[in-house]
Amino acid sequence: MSEKDSNKSSFKESFKNKLLEKQKETKVARKIVLTVFTIIIIVFSGLIGGGYLYIKSALEPVNPNDKKGIEVTIPIGSTVTTISNILEEKEIIKDARIFKYYIKFKNAADFQAGEYTLNKSMTFNEIIESLQQGMLMQEAAFQVTIPEGRQLDEIASLVSKKAPYSEKEIMGKLTDKEFIQDMMGKYPNLLTDDINGKDIKYALEGYLFPATYPYYKEKPTIEEIIEPMIKKMNEIVTVYLPQLEEQKMSVHEFVTMASLIEEEATEKADREKISSVFYNRIEQDMPLQTDPTVLYALGEHKDRVLYEDLEFDSPYNTYKNKGLPPGPIANAGETSFNAVLAPEETDFLYFLATKEGEVIFTKTLEEHNIEKNKHIIGQ
Repeated sequence: MSEKDSNKSSFKESFKNKLLEKQKETKVARKIVLTVFTIIIIVFSGLIGGGYLYIKSALEPVNPNDKKGIEVTIPIGSTVTTISNILEEKEIIKDARIFKYYIKFKNAADFQAGEYTLNKSMTFNEIIESLQQGMLMQEAAFQVTIPEGRQLDEIASLVSKKAPYSEKEIMGKLTDKEFIQDMMGKYPNLLTDDINGKDIKYALEGYLFPATYPYYKEKPTIEEIIEPMIKKMNEIVTVYLPQLEEQKMSVHEFVTMASLIEEEATEKADREKISSVFYNRIEQDMPLQTDPTVLYALGEHKDRVLYEDLEFDSPYNTYKNKGLPPGPIANAGETSFNAVLAPEETDFLYFLATKEGEVIFTKTLEEHNIEKNKHIIGQ
């Protein structure tokens, strides 16, 4: 090979090596770029995901179960930023910036200065409404306390003693079809078509939650008095919806069973055991035979059910009809709701309440009659 050919071959080899080296460098560069790009995408996605979760959390109440009042002072001339910072410092909200942007998004304004009693369970909308109306900086014009185990006519009577309306006017609204339909539209998960069954005595029976309700107007409308009771019931029942779906129990059945437990229970009663008796009797195809349903059917309030009362012909009479009555017979508290979904495991089929408020549970009719003779008939 001549020197010329040798130089030419060496050049080709050198060029080839440089080309291969360049290709390697290009591959490495591509890998680095791809790796960096992937990292950027992951980090960016993480930031977006984390940001979404943070904002979602910040929009929720600080603690849905903490209703303890917290005193909050909103000074005169406070800006939205100032109000947001005060609420965050008092731990009424999680993030002042999110609250401020939410106010702007809702185009909310006209916040009033003053002393407020707020709590950590309040939603953004509830806080905004309170600050706009100044509702919590003034004393209630009146308040109505609805105890557990009250029927619709009793609730109407309690309201009439506090509000400027007669019992007849209040019952008229509680049984008004247009009002009931309006409430069904607002609270569809609570007030289902079941409340309008053909044997139902009162559609809203059992659906006014027992609690104390303050009213800040001297003369609110009857709708404004009643709706908070339904709204509160909706909030309570909503918590149980996943369990109801799991147990294939309708809201109406749930509220009805709770009302029976509430009416049979005393302060000393074990509601979980009462619940177990009802479930045990249903499982054995026995009528529930609970006295409060007879009294509800009769439309009377009295201390003792007579044997002749047990023959009263009504869909609500659980001595003559098996299973649950057509609907609730009173309102119920959360303790009774919990008992519906968590009955104690027992073999009891009977119970009776003594005059002292004690509830005695038995497994057989013979045992029940012995206790009945001892505590009821024999006295």
